[in-house]
Amino acid sequence: MKITGDHQLIKKINKYIVLDTIKRHFPLSRADISARTGLNKATVSALVNELIESSFASETGLGESSGGRKPMMLLFNERAGFAIGVDLGVNYILAVLTDLSGTVVKKRRVDIAETGADALTDKLKKTIRKLISQVPSSPYGVIGIGVGVPGLVDDQGSVLSAPNLGWTDVPLQSMLAEEFGVDVVIDNEANAGALGEKEFGAGRHAANLLYISAGIGIGAGIILHDQLYRGVSGFSGEVGHMALAQDGPLCGCGNRGCWETFASEKALLHNARTAIEAGRPAAMQAGLRDTASEADEADEAMKGIRPSAAASSRSVTEEAAVSLESLLRQAQRGDPEAQRLFTETGRWLGTGIANLVNVFNPELIIIGNRMSLATDWIKEAVHETLDSRSLAFHRSRTSVAYSQLGQSSSALGAASMAIQRFFSSMKATWE
Repeated sequence: MKITGDHQLIKKINKYIVLDTIKRHFPLSRADISARTGLNKATVSALVNELIESSFASETGLGESSGGRKPMMLLFNERAGFAIGVDLGVNYILAVLTDLSGTVVKKRRVDIAETGADALTDKLKKTIRKLISQVPSSPYGVIGIGVGVPGLVDDQGSVLSAPNLGWTDVPLQSMLAEEFGVDVVIDNEANAGALGEKEFGAGRHAANLLYISAGIGIGAGIILHDQLYRGVSGFSGEVGHMALAQDGPLCGCGNRGCWETFASEKALLHNARTAIEAGRPAAMQAGLRDTASEADEADEAMKGIRPSAAASSRSVTEEAAVSLESLLRQAQRGDPEAQRLFTETGRWLGTGIANLVNVFNPELIIIGNRMSLATDWIKEAVHETLDSRSLAFHRSRTSVAYSQLGQSSSALGAASMAIQRFFSSMKATWE
């Protein structure tokens, strides 16, 4: 029996190809699309007209002539709709509102202290609702929401396990979809970060890369042959639980000696507090005390309260006094203990990355999330350790970069997932 393709299915596929070509290469003409896609000019013209009618494309003036009549140029309508992308961290929520090309229109960051599922999802909903209230007028409005979370996510968008949040079996996708009535995509935040850097940042020209999300925990997003690698169960990238020491510190996952117990932001802060309690770095104690006192005075001034002696003498071992930001300020002031702490963290980061280079032999390693803020203080130790511990043949063609998107990698990647889901769903409804 002769097998033929369904005409409507072929048309949907071709229409998606034309839209994707306009989206990636605009401004361009109908003839340019035909040349890039191999579709004949009559098919391209008909599909372009349909895309214009549905507000995804528009015409804008005449282009340069290549010998005949000047062609009409086409643009992708980036503001036909908007997406929301969220990086749900352990101590923050970072949310962005983007157009359909991923350009950030609005951004909100909220610090969080309570990570229980009820309290945190309530704050997440409030953050998303605030961005929705700021969406500009458009044909399609909010087309979807993407959220990156620090844990294992199943294909139904439920967070199966997020040790650093203390979450187990939280149906986040269904909760948000019910709340906002739009398509919702939930994924691991390192996967979202890898897609963000691949689409918009340091990984745009790399086909094989590892994105290392180094924050309170450590995870990896793995891009192989331009595609996100998820593993057989969808749970790839839990590199933070790669064992580096048999009898090392206890990890939140229940094992000992995991990479993130040595190289994460949590490990850095633990080591800083341990050093302070041991009374070693007097200069750092004084500097952190000043930082805490300044923060207290600013808080009290905002409330119209005169700064108290108790506030200015707060113990530097308190959580508020020791943070990544305060340690960065101390390192910049020349504090040798703060610089030593960053160097040690960089060495452990380099050790784990060397293992990944030996296993994956990637084209590019991108270090992102919160620890990328400390690039100036960890970079030398990372590179020295990586050079000494990775196999020479593997290392020779592997580059190391630091996030070009700062802390926005995961939020932008999550928005990109929502946009991709929207266009895939639109393809199914096209006639």
